[in-house]
Amino acid sequence: MKTLLTTSLSVIAIAMMASAPVKAAQDILIGGGSVTGVYYQVALQTCKIMNKHAGKDYNCVGRPALGSVFNINAVKRGLLDFGVAQSDRNWQATNGKADWDGKPIAELRSVFSMHPETVLVMTRKESGIKSIADLKGKTVNIGNPGSGQRGNAEDILRIYGIDQKKDINAEGLQQSEASRALIDKKIDAFFYTVGNPSAAIEEPANTIDADLVSVNSAGIKKFISDKPYYVMTTIPGGTYKGIMHDTETYAVKATVVSSTAVSEKLVYDYVKTVFENLEELKGLHAAFKILNPKDMMGGLSAPLHKGAIKYYKERGLMM
Repeated sequence: MKTLLTTSLSVIAIAMMASAPVKAAQDILIGGGSVTGVYYQVALQTCKIMNKHAGKDYNCVGRPALGSVFNINAVKRGLLDFGVAQSDRNWQATNGKADWDGKPIAELRSVFSMHPETVLVMTRKESGIKSIADLKGKTVNIGNPGSGQRGNAEDILRIYGIDQKKDINAEGLQQSEASRALIDKKIDAFFYTVGNPSAAIEEPANTIDADLVSVNSAGIKKFISDKPYYVMTTIPGGTYKGIMHDTETYAVKATVVSSTAVSEKLVYDYVKTVFENLEELKGLHAAFKILNPKDMMGGLSAPLHKGAIKYYKERGLMM
């Protein structure tokens, strides 16, 4: 009788365990950029790290998106948990400038920085474009609305005294379309803000006789001199096929942002998982090879999220 009772209780216990609801993994959504750009790789590959090392707690999805402005606004509205955006756009959003003129996003928070991104201009050599001034009268892609590259393109054109409505035929293509349009001779040049090497730049460089144009006038250097989120840099010759000269330009940092509405635990777990598997992440894309914890805490032009602060203090990266 005792054996029968014990067996019955065991069966009931197993049945209760089988019927008990299993805690579902929390969904995380990260917005990147064009499918050929490095922003998408940031979203995709950090999610890969999360799903591999914290998959029992989280289900992370990295999606292509329209770029910095879109991602910041989507994070604000709660449509994304994290977004990838340029450091200059983060500063503008935090301080109510440019696309957020007079309407600062107080809840925007920095998480960490990724790779530096150069502001570059690619052309076909046969177009005769040797400098930014030569863009006059040409068909030029300045980037889709809602992208950081469009803001950079507009700044450059203004500094060089080029009216985008009168002096050029301005296109607003996403980068995957722009790369193909340059190959197909539908445009003469495009602006793009991206980490190097980039598939979006390799495609035309490997297909046509392409060139990169320096963005290094005195006006550009003055423009960035009082902006801590910009730095002059050089794309070394040989980075892309057939372009053997160094190309001087300026750069921003790709940064991952979130909002105060996202929990401290989620942000802490995301930062911890990425930082503690950084060597693995560095092997997932060429633009990530130079990453190190110190640099990943630089260029953060919105306040840090509490979850990020908790991890950085725990790791001894900040006081």
